[in-house]
Amino acid sequence: MKKEDLLNSDFLKHFKNGEELNDFLHQLQKSGVEQILEGELDAHVGYEKHATSDSGNARNGHTSKKIRTMYGELQIKVPRDRQGTYNPMIQ
Repeated sequence: MKKEDLLNSDFLKHFKNGEELNDFLHQLQKSGVEQILEGELDAHVGYEKHATSDSGNARNGHTSKKIRTMYGELQIKVPRDRQGTYNPMIQ
């Protein structure tokens, strides 16, 4: 399925005004950024969340960060690794 197909008229009818659409876009961007960061950490530690590994490094919870985006400020959860070597690279 193409990304464009997700934005059909039935879906867009859920938004009654611009504020509802902006709130949705804000949440979508927050979720998207957090998922990308989780994927980056998967690559960094060498295994996916909830999998086991003897890589010598492990996930270690999350830290909260505030970022500025085109939709305003977002409070996101940034995953951490036990060794403290993960540095988010999302742009």
